[in-house]
Amino acid sequence: MNTDRSLRLAVVGVGSLGQHHARILSDMDGAELVGVVDANGARAAEIAHKFGTKAFTRPEELPPVDGVVVAAPTSLHRALAVSFLERGVGVLCEKPMATTLEECDEILAARDRGDAPLLVGHIEHFNPGVAALARNVEAPGFLEVHRLGVFSGRSLDVDVILDLMIHDIEIAQSLVRRPIRSVEAVGVRVLTPFVDLANARLTFEGGCVANLTASRISRDKVRKLRVFQHQAYLSVDYSEQAVEFYRLEERDGQRAIVQVPVAVDKREPLRCELEHFLPVLRRETDPLVGGEAAREAVWVARSILACMSR
Repeated sequence: MNTDRSLRLAVVGVGSLGQHHARILSDMDGAELVGVVDANGARAAEIAHKFGTKAFTRPEELPPVDGVVVAAPTSLHRALAVSFLERGVGVLCEKPMATTLEECDEILAARDRGDAPLLVGHIEHFNPGVAALARNVEAPGFLEVHRLGVFSGRSLDVDVILDLMIHDIEIAQSLVRRPIRSVEAVGVRVLTPFVDLANARLTFEGGCVANLTASRISRDKVRKLRVFQHQAYLSVDYSEQAVEFYRLEERDGQRAIVQVPVAVDKREPLRCELEHFLPVLRRETDPLVGGEAAREAVWVARSILACMSR
């Protein structure tokens, strides 16, 4: 691939999230937004006009591209990702990678057949606050996560586990870096045919426990991760990108809890993610969240749902 030219990119699905992919790509150095695709022709035309590109209603109408962002509903991820990957087109597939492990495996097989780059959009990995916290996590013993949101009416084709909790499943796995030994979970349906409020307890080999709560029917928006490790406590507010770090230290023979400053260079996580996608497409770096890690997160999510059904 010629690294001197801008990469030709398209966004498939320009709903509440896809429109922001289009916004960022339309003014990003090294990228040329050549089109947006949406089954709703009026919506595609609206976003295309807003960001100076062309509108299409079917992916096959797109001109040749180096990469695409798949931001369509989760139920369409497999078909869309496979169609591009097996033709050698790099894909940024929004999370979750797919709804089932079988669909994930089809996407991975298409990636291998087409020898195409695949990045999965677990956006919290690109949150500067999370990155700053992760640099200070050594051997966590307990994680507590609350991801609560107000009812928005979007992403209602999946349970809250695949919609929201999967963010924190993947982050927990990346921080603990050990296999999961057991899963316990409860969930309730409130406003949709799917689980809207859930709590899961993941026990990792070595004893670390992650307690995850996710809701899409709360009054207030809360997104916070707390990490407890030997003689230290860390937390991050995902939305504010604010990190707190407290550590037990010995000073003059006295033990004291001191706050450790943590610098965070606050930026829009989605822009960071798309900036990472460009060198992934050029084969200059490996994807921060590749297909195998994303499949593992789906496996955990399905395990949580199976536990609830039992």
